Amino acid sequence: MQIIQGARKHKLNRHNLDFIALALRGRKAGFEEVIGMIDEMVGSLKKEQSDDDAKKDYCAAEFDKSDDKKKSLERTIKDLKTTIEDTKESIASAAEDVEALTTSIKALDASVAEATEQRKEEHAEYSSLMASDGAAKEVLGFAKNRLNKFYNPKLYKAPPKRELSEEDQIVVNNGGTLAPTAAPGGIAGTGIGAADFLQISQRKEESSGVIAMIDLLVKDLDKEMTEAEAEEKDSQGDYEQMMKDSAEKRSEDAKALENKESAKADMEESLQKSKEGQHSATKELGATMEYIQSLHNECDWLIQYFDVRKEARTSEIDSLTKAKAVLSGADYSLVQTRTQHFLRRA
Repeated sequence: MQIIQGARKHKLNRHNLDFIALALRGRKAGFEEVIGMIDEMVGSLKKEQSDDDAKKDYCAAEFDKSDDKKKSLERTIKDLKTTIEDTKESIASAAEDVEALTTSIKALDASVAEATEQRKEEHAEYSSLMASDGAAKEVLGFAKNRLNKFYNPKLYKAPPKRELSEEDQIVVNNGGTLAPTAAPGGIAGTGIGAADFLQISQRKEESSGVIAMIDLLVKDLDKEMTEAEAEEKDSQGDYEQMMKDSAEKRSEDAKALENKESAKADMEESLQKSKEGQHSATKELGATMEYIQSLHNECDWLIQYFDVRKEARTSEIDSLTKAKAVLSGADYSLVQTRTQHFLRRA
């Protein structure tokens, strides 16, 4: 027994040594109890191995799942980073478009205001010219008629009968004389008055030259008025077309501006969501990395020594099984052989 106890110091199965010692002592009455202990030990070893198998499967599955999650989060963060950069560029481009459209609308409004002011000035000049030329034609017509009264009575046109006011009628009825009707003013832009024409006609024996000159002046005035009317019509037409085109352009730009501002607002909202998503994914990635580290702390030792531990348990179960067979009387000679082996090694 001392030899067997000493053999326990060597790398031998302690259980087998105990069983051998019992066999050598011949305690057959206690074998059943020992065999039960062996069965219990084998069951415990198998359970330990089953637990290790389950733990290894669990660790492998958790590592795979965590690694997949880690890679997925890293892809998500990378994609969100790209999306954020692209969205920022799109927002900047939209901001430039908004600024350009706003500037265009302001410039268009300024052009419309300037064109409107210019049209007013041109129309005022036209109205003034037409009024001036019309007055000049009246004066020339009056002068020509006065000349015809003296030199071409057949062409003379008497002025329409003067309608008297109530006061004037009283004066006439009482034998009074009415004040003469004032003649029209001088010819606009010529400095020539009706009296001047009369003086000219008196200085010249032939009135046809003066009348011809009056006709020429009237013709020039008619030409000027006709050209002014045509120019006014063209200018007004151009202005109205410009106003129509400007209104359409402004409507288009205003709609485009509205769409751009709306799109920019949507992109800004999307950018905020992408940033929040990136922050959330980054936070989740950090938690996943911590969990993976905890798995390493929990599983690395088991995975590293799994095969060694399994081999040791298999060997120990095999030894216990053989010991049980010995104790059950299967091969008592094996006990003697091992005992002699132990004694020689001791």
